[in-house]
Amino acid sequence: MSAQSILFDAPGPKARRRHAIFTGLGILLAIGTLALVVWKLRAQGQLAPEMWTSLFTADVWTQYLIPGLINTLKAAAISIVLAMVFGLVFGMGRLSHNRAIRWVCGIVVEFFRAVPVLLMMYFTFNVYAVYDVFGADLNSLAAVVTGLTLYNGSVIAELVRSGVYSLPKGQSEAGLSIGLTPGQTLRSIELPQALTAMLPALVGQLVVILKDSALGTAITYPELLQQAKDVGTAYGNVIPAYLLAAVLFIALNYGLTRLAGRIERQLNRRGRPTRPTATALGPGADVVTDELAGANAFPGDATSR
Repeated sequence: MSAQSILFDAPGPKARRRHAIFTGLGILLAIGTLALVVWKLRAQGQLAPEMWTSLFTADVWTQYLIPGLINTLKAAAISIVLAMVFGLVFGMGRLSHNRAIRWVCGIVVEFFRAVPVLLMMYFTFNVYAVYDVFGADLNSLAAVVTGLTLYNGSVIAELVRSGVYSLPKGQSEAGLSIGLTPGQTLRSIELPQALTAMLPALVGQLVVILKDSALGTAITYPELLQQAKDVGTAYGNVIPAYLLAAVLFIALNYGLTRLAGRIERQLNRRGRPTRPTATALGPGADVVTDELAGANAFPGDATSR
């Protein structure tokens, strides 16, 4: 069978020219939009040097940006850990053979997936503030963490469920055939493979957690976006301050993506089978490796004769 997709034919000369024209028009439109934005910013005086030099003073970073960055990382780190625990527990609950557990976990996951994160932050912040659950200094942080944990933990639970369902049935059958219970098969065989398979989607959800921590500005949590807003108010350069905050968020998300990619490569390398070598096996290794090669060869292959 041909390796090309059978859903559509390769574009012909006319289609390629049409695609090139549309691509060129898109590039021109993007350049025109960018030029219009720069012109508007310059007309409003937002590109003046004094608007930008104040962002790189020591006071701006020590009093505003660095504390905001620390608060953003704090909220994101706590939310990531709790969301992972929530997702694993309720994801495994949705895979349970007990119907009651499966229904309860399903209701919880579907409910918190449907509620907007900002609404959960508003609700929990008012509850924590009215009853002074964590204290005035921690109520906003607790509300941000609660909203991010409940929503993203529900999404991770669905990732766990879909990751396990995507595995071949032979994985669970192999576990059951050696005497493991369904729960042991899920925890020992299926779940580790599902976590590795869903790692790219999981990384995307972790980036969402980091970005959504900026919603804490609505409940007065002093994270990076709120601190950038305070910088713009104090120095009269709101747009440059927001642009700097955007650059910092992009750098954080890029670093998180690279870290997750490195972890994924290490997991794939660790799970890759290795062939024994003569150095590892010691004297007589040539005989052993020849026997292994003959045992692994297909019938009729030259090495098996």
